[in-house]
Amino acid sequence: MRNNHVFAAFKFFFAGMLVLALTGCASSLSRVETWDGSPVNAGDAATLKAPGGIQVASVNGRSVTNFMMDDLALDFALLPGQNEVVFNYKTIWARSGVVENGESKVHVIESKPQVVRFEAEPGAVYRFVFDKPSSRVEAERMIETFSATIVNESGHEVAQSEDYDPRESVAARTPIPSAGGSTGNSGGTALGQLKSIWATASEEEKRAFLRWAFE
Repeated sequence: MRNNHVFAAFKFFFAGMLVLALTGCASSLSRVETWDGSPVNAGDAATLKAPGGIQVASVNGRSVTNFMMDDLALDFALLPGQNEVVFNYKTIWARSGVVENGESKVHVIESKPQVVRFEAEPGAVYRFVFDKPSSRVEAERMIETFSATIVNESGHEVAQSEDYDPRESVAARTPIPSAGGSTGNSGGTALGQLKSIWATASEEEKRAFLRWAFE
């Protein structure tokens, strides 16, 4: 009997510790830093709140997609100043009727990549605003022209998203130093410059470049 009480107490303790651990993981994952290193103005970072349907792919050319759950609502910490956010909208609807073996049980409706650029104020909070469909038919109809608005805490519009063109991204707009200029470890060669740009490109931009290179 005593062993049963000890075992029950151990299970209760283990379950409690597991809940605390999961809660800690969730809170640490819910806010994503969008920069490398330790910038001096990180303490003044703004926050961009993204609901589950919005999937942010990159911020200022840096990939931020290392999450297992697509529908996870996240807060993105943005450094003060100009920011470029690449994202898409994804909505899932259950299939009606009988589902055959191997057939997906849901309809996945996804927008084309979108980009929004805006000036983030220190410590400010921003969020996405967009029309939410009430049915799969409505979702399929609106997805072709999907657009989202970024608003501040007062609800005022800050920026409107548009279709994403990798050629107009942050990485694409980064100037390539001339052969006689300072290029760090690249030695001023074209190969070194390409390596430098490649290191700052997002995964989507890299795929777009490879498609172009092998066409």
